[in-house]
Amino acid sequence: MCEDESIFIYDSIIRAVWARKGSKPIVLKTGSHRKTCVFGALSLDERQLFRQTKEIDYLEFIRFLNALKRKFKKFLLFIDRAPWHGFGQRGAEEVKRYFAKNKKCITVVYFPKVSPEFNPVEECWRQTKDSVLGSTFYPTFEEMKVAVTQHLRTKRFKLDIVKYLCQ
Repeated sequence: MCEDESIFIYDSIIRAVWARKGSKPIVLKTGSHRKTCVFGALSLDERQLFRQTKEIDYLEFIRFLNALKRKFKKFLLFIDRAPWHGFGQRGAEEVKRYFAKNKKCITVVYFPKVSPEFNPVEECWRQTKDSVLGSTFYPTFEEMKVAVTQHLRTKRFKLDIVKYLCQ
């Protein structure tokens, strides 16, 4: 299973727009710095789990690990070396203790440093941001959060995880 996190910022992302030559298109922007964070995991058997949170930190990571444990029971977990995965000052010991306590059901494998191309969940973030945020304006932050949730709940990311891991 591969795991990753991403941040979705409440603002418009303009990819392309049709406009009359010589005119200036109007782009709606929120100017907001509000964000929603998402933890995601894909398994080899094409099961997936996504959770929205307010922040990305070690406490939310441990909560997500508990949700993964409930759903998948025993698994090999590929993660990067993010601070909240046990490589930062704050919470590192708690994450390491969690992994030690759950070593019978979770085996951790770290991706090579600075290698997001090995993680298929990165492609999920790209597709979701393109589909949900690309050239779309949401009148409220809550509407954007619902759209992200709806997309991740209904979209089946049929990615070849082995291909990503064996690059």
